[in-house]
Amino acid sequence: MDIADIAILPQLCVNGLIAGAIYSLPAVGFSLIYATNRFLHLAHGSVMMAGGYFLYFFFRMWHLPFIIASLAAIFGATALGALVFFAVYRPLRQKQGSNVVMLIASAGLLIFFHGLATLCFGADVKIVDVFDVAQGINILGALITPLQLFIIGISLLLLALVALFMKYTSYGRLIRAVADHSDLAQMSGINAHRVQAWSFVLASAIAGAAGVLVSLERNVEPAQGVGFAVISFTSTIIGGVGSIPGAIVGSYLIGLSENLGLWVFPSGYKEAIWLMMLFIFLLVRPTGIFGVEQGTRKTNI
Repeated sequence: MDIADIAILPQLCVNGLIAGAIYSLPAVGFSLIYATNRFLHLAHGSVMMAGGYFLYFFFRMWHLPFIIASLAAIFGATALGALVFFAVYRPLRQKQGSNVVMLIASAGLLIFFHGLATLCFGADVKIVDVFDVAQGINILGALITPLQLFIIGISLLLLALVALFMKYTSYGRLIRAVADHSDLAQMSGINAHRVQAWSFVLASAIAGAAGVLVSLERNVEPAQGVGFAVISFTSTIIGGVGSIPGAIVGSYLIGLSENLGLWVFPSGYKEAIWLMMLFIFLLVRPTGIFGVEQGTRKTNI
């Protein structure tokens, strides 16, 4: 290993942190939905993708100011997530649909939204050119652009707000109670169904914000929905299903591993690296880093 290979290490670490910041937001929403509703919402990736397309629509096509277009995009993604819950998932639950039925429905929605985005916007990449290209800032030998610093800062801010909401607000405590045991929460007088709906709305808003940030860094394309659904699922498995801290840690592990892996493997193996991590965790520690043992409902959110 020569000096040039070592010199690129700080840049790979920074790239991994940027990727982790992007991955962590949809993963947190994915984990929150599972913790309260107890099914895998694969179409959560499509809600995040919709946030990017809404931003493209409002900013590039309607020429709204960026702040207004971003808020409208987040609202649109939130409304889409709420529509999916009340139009698809809630009726299936009322008809005693099993988790397998919910999983099939979520996979169908993921495919449907992929096709819908392709039909409405085409299969090509849509560029959301908001900020001018700026020279990177040298930090410990790694270059990072102001846009990337902005993305990391907003991601950390949103994660902190979610943590404060979950810990210090009455509705956050209700969500934690339902996540621990929905039946006991219902017996205690908590409207578990309403809490499940609101947690779905909150997670969709987080996904919409993630879609806005992703569109700034990586632009928008229909395949993003599927890609981020897989990444969110993998992050929750690695960090621990139902654990929001676990989803964050899992996201940063994926971001760092896929970029540090480029130190050894060609770029074409990027996805294979974190998929290998998924298989290792499923074999060695299927509960994940912060997961709980089988047979208990207590979650760490």
